[in-house]
Amino acid sequence: MSRKITIIGAGSVGSTIAYTLSNEDLASEIVMIDINKQKVSGEVMDIVQGTCFRNPISIIAGEYEDAADSDIVIITSGIARKPGQTRIELAQTNVNILKSITPEIVKAAPKALYVIVSNPVDIMTYVFTKISGLPENQIIGSGTILDTARLRCGLSEHFKVAQKNIHAYVLGEHGDTSFIPWSCADIGGANVAEYTKIAQSFGQEIDELDQDAMIEYVRKSGGKIIANKGATFYAVSVSVVKLCAMLLASSDSIATISTMQHGEYGIDDVCLSTLTLVGPNGVQGRIPVKLSEEEMEKLHASAEALKTVIKQIDL
Repeated sequence: MSRKITIIGAGSVGSTIAYTLSNEDLASEIVMIDINKQKVSGEVMDIVQGTCFRNPISIIAGEYEDAADSDIVIITSGIARKPGQTRIELAQTNVNILKSITPEIVKAAPKALYVIVSNPVDIMTYVFTKISGLPENQIIGSGTILDTARLRCGLSEHFKVAQKNIHAYVLGEHGDTSFIPWSCADIGGANVAEYTKIAQSFGQEIDELDQDAMIEYVRKSGGKIIANKGATFYAVSVSVVKLCAMLLASSDSIATISTMQHGEYGIDDVCLSTLTLVGPNGVQGRIPVKLSEEEMEKLHASAEALKTVIKQIDL
């Protein structure tokens, strides 16, 4: 089946998403759009020259009108986060960029599912939801899907078990107020404390998990990578491509994506990540997992932190 994915923004993240998609069988057409025509042309040429080893795929540097009939539009445009800079500090600059893009792309592809990746992603998802005029089920922020991947990576290294056997999530803001609801985390059906004992009974040398250190690992990973190499783009790109696979699948999946809240957990009028049912028809609804009182407080604190930023930006 022919599938078309448009990527807005040919920076490190947008280009790596395009490259990752070019190695998958999810799309038969990829359109890349960027204000820097020379950059996007070079990225497309570089990517397409590596597609001779796969089934034919069309990859072009296009304009907004070339996004017509896209199944998915991925928005990555914005100024990259600099070393020592928080995602929130990016807010107004990237909101202004999004405001200029939105009418053009929505006019060209009104029926597409939109994946917002630009940071700060929860703020950008909120703004896009407010100004696009699209039904909310078509709007998906990448949210904490990357944070969740980082968490599972960290837990896999600690427990020496495959990431696919770990069911643990990061909720809230994609940023400093994110948190891990340990009450609904498990490894092979056993909670973290139980699995530690089970692994130790097998003779494995595994220490008790430092939960505070694990959330710090998740929160600080992006900043550390930026400090070391200047940008993050591999893990986020794989995460976004995985999300695209969910959106093009034959059935729904559950993911920690950022969507507009309407009273779930007592939270309203803000976009943040909770467990959400998503698939070929976009967002189907939130999964109301039972959180402890402390976890509920952390989710509300995350919502309030984002609302504080929303109040300060010019929509």
